[in-house]
Amino acid sequence: MDELLYQLIIEAKRGNEEAFSSLVTRYKRQVFRHAFAMVNDRMEAEDISQEAFVKAYFSISKLNNEYGFVSWLTRIVSNLCYDRIKKKEKTVPFGNGEKDLLLSTYSSHNQSQMRMTLQEAMQELSVEYRTVLVLREVEGYSYNEMAEILHIPLGTVKSRLSAARELLKKELVRGD
Repeated sequence: MDELLYQLIIEAKRGNEEAFSSLVTRYKRQVFRHAFAMVNDRMEAEDISQEAFVKAYFSISKLNNEYGFVSWLTRIVSNLCYDRIKKKEKTVPFGNGEKDLLLSTYSSHNQSQMRMTLQEAMQELSVEYRTVLVLREVEGYSYNEMAEILHIPLGTVKSRLSAARELLKKELVRGD
């Protein structure tokens, strides 16, 4: 962690609104990307992003480890996504949102179709499996970071990720 980020976190914990605003500016794209990859709906991801920063603002003083800020913020986003997904599963089918962010934008039709197929297959996975896939494959977190973010044992992270990859393969084969 660079010194500026560390100082911003310390100042934000002390109630400095400018410091917190700088943290929002620094992490808003990452937070949105993570939320979008989870819920697959641009407006929902924007709402979750805003809600995550509001929650972070009101609870940053409780953050014990300044070096764990990014994991802590990611956990807030993951929990909000998890709650929204569970709520949606009870009311309407999931996956009506825009589908353009899980993978990089490609120009060819085949790659675009492949990206869409992958996103649709991911939406068929349970939220637990989707979460580990997004954290690892989209966000690039290590297994240890994922265990910390999700508050689960390292072995559970590895087994969920393995199972998620297998289920995703089956979904992709089934979709062909």
